[in-house]
Amino acid sequence: MNHTTNILIADDNDEIREIVRVLLKSEGFHIIEAVDGDDAVHKADETIDLFILDIMMPGKSGFKACVEIREKSSAPILFLTAKTQDSDKYMAFSAGSDDYLSKPFSYTELVSRVKALLRRYYVYKGKDSAPSSDTIHIHDLSINTASNEVTMAQQEITLTETEYQILLLLAQNRMKIFSAQNLYESVWNEPYFYSCNNTVMVHIRNLRSKLEADPQNPEYIKTVWGKGYRID
Repeated sequence: MNHTTNILIADDNDEIREIVRVLLKSEGFHIIEAVDGDDAVHKADETIDLFILDIMMPGKSGFKACVEIREKSSAPILFLTAKTQDSDKYMAFSAGSDDYLSKPFSYTELVSRVKALLRRYYVYKGKDSAPSSDTIHIHDLSINTASNEVTMAQQEITLTETEYQILLLLAQNRMKIFSAQNLYESVWNEPYFYSCNNTVMVHIRNLRSKLEADPQNPEYIKTVWGKGYRID
């Protein structure tokens, strides 16, 4: 990571923003602050490498801000929030976030999550990977592994970094069945717990909504009941 990495932190609690700012600045990151969801959306642009959002903010909630930021940026989004219910995590991932960390949080854990998200994002953006001319073709779907661009019938599909990594893993291993645990440990590179199953399911659902003409009857990402997912 370097000092030009821009991280936007949105939280209506001044103390939380200060803690996160001081912590991440000490790691060499440049911090942009937003006092609520509306402010976060207003400041969101392609110069931001990572977003850290609270859920409960006055005006526009973190969930709504996440959805609107996703219309502007594919940069990773981390929810940092006191809300810990599985339903909250489900809504966060459904809105387009990549990770979720509960308050109170460990400083070490926050820095670890931030660096992991940025590392994967840089690979996704092609900043840390060797050039490759390989393009994977599956019916009307094309995945350019040099530019990390995905097209369907020659129309570009905008994916988040996590969605791209899931799709690439399945596409590079056609006919292989990946369980939720396989996908989570391969893409998130973290130990799998049963609750992670919902995380994987939400990302698969979001991915299908972008790729499939009929997400209920997928042509690309197939469910193998009781086993996992595969691309034929």
